[in-house]
Amino acid sequence: MTSVPLAARLSIPGGPLFFPVTAFGPGGSVDLDTYRTHVRRGVEAGAAAVFACCGTGEFHALAPEEYEACVRAAVEAAAGRVPVVAGAGYGTALAVRYARLAETAGADGLLAMPPYLVVAGQEGLLRHYQEIAAATALPVVVYQRDNAVFTPETVVELARTDGVIGLKDGLGDLDLMQRIVSAVRTEVPGDFLYFNGLPTAEQTQLAYRAIGVPLYSSAVFCFAPEIALAFYRALEADDDTTVRRLLDGFYRPFVDLRAQGRGYAVALVKAGVRMRGLDVGEVRPPLHEPSEDHVKQLAQVIERGYALLEKEPEDTK
Repeated sequence: MTSVPLAARLSIPGGPLFFPVTAFGPGGSVDLDTYRTHVRRGVEAGAAAVFACCGTGEFHALAPEEYEACVRAAVEAAAGRVPVVAGAGYGTALAVRYARLAETAGADGLLAMPPYLVVAGQEGLLRHYQEIAAATALPVVVYQRDNAVFTPETVVELARTDGVIGLKDGLGDLDLMQRIVSAVRTEVPGDFLYFNGLPTAEQTQLAYRAIGVPLYSSAVFCFAPEIALAFYRALEADDDTTVRRLLDGFYRPFVDLRAQGRGYAVALVKAGVRMRGLDVGEVRPPLHEPSEDHVKQLAQVIERGYALLEKEPEDTK
């Protein structure tokens, strides 16, 4: 855990937000040494923050003791260079338990994921996240997606809640997000953080930036950090030529491939990490591994992505 407030560290990032995969050994158990290597390499490659044991990290598949060990390992590997944010979810009681485990393990903050299974009303959702925020001293980013979709009025109340510092959107409703950003800006003084949390967020980040959502998660950073950094820097520099080149030549083909299988938002990423030389193991059930043909296609997409980095802008004219 670091002394600098999480919101301040995330508000001016120096690179993509890194969501590492969780490494599993040949027998299926958590491989903490490989996980530390994965996190350390990501930090050294230029990640602005580490989001441990979240969606890409297969939070759903981790037992509480495995979760705590992984968060602790991520904190050790980051060594205070960037903040570590840990996922927390399920029902309120379990989410609070995971939040406290994350605090004990030294995390700098929490990503509060949707509650398990139930479709709750706004009043119940608000109470759920307020109880998570009250359970520890860790700042909380609330994750909107699936069965946790908020009205602008609910997000205003979340922004007024002690400990809640931001909203990550995995829904993709830009009209709703614009109304949320406007409502919070109007009703709540101070800064509130917004994150684009859609799978392969680079594909939609131009649109999100336009409505005031500057931060985004990058699963691609797990296996192709140079590509993810090039895209991030091009966005920051308003380098439309590079942004379009990477969107057209790498990100769109990757998203097209990702759409070929359920769970590929995680399984393809993990395959990509293995492909780049770090054996992080397979995904745990109920996810499944990509087909052999899809892995071959992934290798081709990655190869094309790196080839694009070697091109000068005039080569694409």
